[in-house]
Amino acid sequence: MQQRAWKGPEGNKQQLGHCDPKSALTRHGRFPCVRMSLVNFSGQNVAEFTITGFDHLPYHKLMGTVILLAYCLALLCSTTNICVISTDRRLHRPMYLLICNLALVDIMFSTGASTTMISVLLAGDKTISYNSCLSRVFIYHLGDITQCLALSLMALDRTVAISKPLRYATILTNQRVFLLIVVSWLLGIGCMGKVAYIADKLPYCQPVIKYVFCDYAAIIRAACVDPEPYWFVPSIIGLWLIAGQLPLILLSYGKLVFTVLRLPSTEKGGRTFRTVISHLIPVVCYYAPKLVSDLLTRVGVRLNLTERNALLIISTLVPSLINPSVYCLQNKEIRGAVLRIFRRNPVLPSKD
Repeated sequence: MQQRAWKGPEGNKQQLGHCDPKSALTRHGRFPCVRMSLVNFSGQNVAEFTITGFDHLPYHKLMGTVILLAYCLALLCSTTNICVISTDRRLHRPMYLLICNLALVDIMFSTGASTTMISVLLAGDKTISYNSCLSRVFIYHLGDITQCLALSLMALDRTVAISKPLRYATILTNQRVFLLIVVSWLLGIGCMGKVAYIADKLPYCQPVIKYVFCDYAAIIRAACVDPEPYWFVPSIIGLWLIAGQLPLILLSYGKLVFTVLRLPSTEKGGRTFRTVISHLIPVVCYYAPKLVSDLLTRVGVRLNLTERNALLIISTLVPSLINPSVYCLQNKEIRGAVLRIFRRNPVLPSKD
């Protein structure tokens, strides 16, 4: 294998494949040589990263304020859904357990990215410790995976509810739905445990992240190795989420539309069709940025850093804003529960 030279942080050339313990200062203060899967390499691991994705953009305060407002609104809506569903026993049913799970996932997904962007744009703190960055990589992508699985479970729930309404209560019980939710979280934790392990074993020689927050793509490009071999596991997970879960979701809603068209009652069919459309909106908001990015890459269109960062921000904030809004506004029982809470606890005291 041909050895390639790398210029270390002090400008001295080192040969990939040779190990110099004195040049392998790690964040733990030890001097081990890191053996990679393809080459032997000793690089300098960093104690913290600097986020530079916003450096070339103007209006930092304005962008930070917009992101902060979007994050607070998403947090408020998701928390409201969780509180309403958990406190109203009439909503302790399979569909509402799934909505509650999706709201929890939205909080985790948006928090993993938004807090870093808000800190950079509004507080001006562009540095983040290595451990904090790696933990946010784990939280962000765990939210991404579990959100996809949550949408799949909701598609399954609506398919059974509309296609087999008489057997719905026996097919999807609270216990079975809770078990499916637990399995989805375990799958996400297992996948992200492997990805985080890969990222943690890499040596990092440049403390600069050119993206707007810590995710796997950002942190892997800051490593001192050729990143190509380390895309394999994330690519398999992404293929499973897009090529595996998306067709199942589309087939489920396609079956729903076919069932709705066969309903004899026009009014009932129209109401069910509106339910299907409202459930498709979160699916489109989640998958559209990913499909746009993947399709553009496949046809040879190279996105610049600003365009990639814009897609990242959209794919993070928009689903977390849309999901709780759709399920709160479109669902009559959740709206009714919220109104009952306000009636019991009015904001303004009534005049006697």
